[in-house]
Amino acid sequence: MFTSAFRFLRILYTVVRFRLDVFIPFSLLPWYLRYTLGALCAIGRQRASKNRGERLRLALESLGPIFVKFGQILSTRRDLLDDDLADELAKLQDKVPPFSGKVAKAIIERDLKAPIEQLFAEFSETPLASASIAQVHTATLHSGEAVVVKVIRPKIENTIGKDISLLYSLAHLVANVSEDGRRLRPIEVVTDYEYTILDELDLAKEAANTGLLQRNFTQSELLYVPQVYWDYCHRNVMVMERISGIPVADIPALNQANVNMKCLAERGVEIFFTQVFSHSFFHADMHPGNIFVDPSNPDKPKYIAIDCAIMGSLDDEDKSYLARNLLAFFQRDYRLVAELHVESGWVPKGTPVHAFESAIRSVCEPMFAKPLKDISFGQVLIGLFQTARRFNMEVQPQLVLLEKTLLNIEGLGRQLYPDLDLWVTAKPFLERWMREQMGPKRVMEEVRKQAPQWAGHLPQIPNLVFTALTQLPHQEERMQAQTNEIKELSQELKLRRRNWPFRLLGAFSLAGAWLVTEPDTLQQLKHADLTSIGLFVLGLYLLVLKP
Repeated sequence: MFTSAFRFLRILYTVVRFRLDVFIPFSLLPWYLRYTLGALCAIGRQRASKNRGERLRLALESLGPIFVKFGQILSTRRDLLDDDLADELAKLQDKVPPFSGKVAKAIIERDLKAPIEQLFAEFSETPLASASIAQVHTATLHSGEAVVVKVIRPKIENTIGKDISLLYSLAHLVANVSEDGRRLRPIEVVTDYEYTILDELDLAKEAANTGLLQRNFTQSELLYVPQVYWDYCHRNVMVMERISGIPVADIPALNQANVNMKCLAERGVEIFFTQVFSHSFFHADMHPGNIFVDPSNPDKPKYIAIDCAIMGSLDDEDKSYLARNLLAFFQRDYRLVAELHVESGWVPKGTPVHAFESAIRSVCEPMFAKPLKDISFGQVLIGLFQTARRFNMEVQPQLVLLEKTLLNIEGLGRQLYPDLDLWVTAKPFLERWMREQMGPKRVMEEVRKQAPQWAGHLPQIPNLVFTALTQLPHQEERMQAQTNEIKELSQELKLRRRNWPFRLLGAFSLAGAWLVTEPDTLQQLKHADLTSIGLFVLGLYLLVLKP
């Protein structure tokens, strides 16, 4: 808790130091916070000479990798940011201040247990690129291949640990004091983010992710993934093929290479949906610093993906739910969207579907019949959030990475081809995927998946068949006995149904015997008249004794 408090003070100090008060909506704050923050931020005059975009970038860099990641995501949202802010934050994608090349060499030699001269024919101490978690150096193997060497920043685990601790404290605070906060499930979101960013610190896992993504697109004309050199990979070091391409955000260079921007944008959408629905394994850190374009065939440009540290996956249920929702959106079937949300448990079971449908329609209907350049997905998210508050919709942590990737895709799409109709591009793919899930090909895939389990029982089949054959005569006897029992019960039921008038008459006889005797009949039964005794005996016989 002390560490979290210290880190919070550090963040407050950074806000003051870099005069980030220009981004704070003071009018929405309570008066005591408004005046306190205003007084504190007046102290940070030494940074006021820099423009606001540069101050924001420097502040995020000083706070460490988690905040740099946040800035990277923001840099792709030019629809939400002014140009000066987007241009500065774009520098966070691969221009984070580097650490010493000598330190990088020491880490490589320590992890790979060999001197640099033995590992590489050439090695450049000057970083090719520097990001929030690691930096990259160029090198050449003794076999002649040009490679890049990725090295984790030293002591980065301590900084990330402090930030994660602070995020947990803030998440618990939000969950405890706010009903809306609990609905957003902040603790689960932080847990998922912790798992993701800790994976990013292990370059051996990134190498494995890169290998799987490469296999998924081996024969593809859409995406190229560089080769990994496994003998040079470790937790803090990874060596892979050096690629050449145009950064996807370098629009002037792409235009100069005569790249078909419409095809490039459409292929980007196709790659994303292929990864999510066909492979169940998608690149979840698709900011422009990680995506390049091969312009060798400008009419059919090919993407190049690097940095596979953060990857996402969805199970079959999530994919089916997501596809059905998206198709329902495309078809403007808001009733189905509402029903799917209730069915999945995202909103409470008692939610009035018609009211939820109306709310969704009011938010999503303006999205359609417009090109991408005229659609603000950020504004749509704000509207959906307001809808969520009305109907107590919960955040689904398993889809946080997917939502982040969708935001990145939209940002890239705006930069490449603003007139791209994302919905028209994606709809045929989703419809084809849904048909495949219900067709014979899917059935054969399930049979193939289950075949190993069935094969494990094959040696037992002869014994099972022999046991079943030896029990057949006894089984016939048991079935005959059960048949006889059923017949006897049936006859008894028929007899009882046939005797119901006698039972009813017996009940009336007992009631008549009770009425014609004295109130203390049971004590004076021997003195009762013959009528009472006759009725009592008759009723007892008809009601109890008669079969």
